[in-house]
Amino acid sequence: MINRAALLAFLRAHRLATEATVSAARGVQAAVVGIAVTDDFELVFDTLATTRKAENIARDPRVAFVIGGTLTGEEQTVQYEGVADRLAGAELSRFQKTYLEVFPDGRERLAWPGLIYIRVKPRWLRYSDYRRDPPAIVELTGLELAALA
Repeated sequence: MINRAALLAFLRAHRLATEATVSAARGVQAAVVGIAVTDDFELVFDTLATTRKAENIARDPRVAFVIGGTLTGEEQTVQYEGVADRLAGAELSRFQKTYLEVFPDGRERLAWPGLIYIRVKPRWLRYSDYRRDPPAIVELTGLELAALA
């Protein structure tokens, strides 16, 4: 079983993730995004309001990510499913700070017209470590993540 600190450390060691959203035609669209991770396993990323991912999230907030596992010898991944929302007000300030700690160059994008921040709350994730025999595989719901010691 993976503990909270180890899972957060794994997620935070990866600044990029593959994100998937559902299009209006019910197809799936994917993109690589830069992510920051909160202590509550929430993900935050920036994008332009005119991107497909932003438009898809506004219509259907269900999203999925794959984090890790892309490098030779890194047979560890997190599959992450959650619900996204566009940040505003006090929450925007708080999550923007979290994001900018990971991506200081994001400050340069703050002046971009249409730049928005998206937060994703986890509903389910699966941590897999295939470097072991047998592999370590742990599935957690959002409630189980909150209770993870």
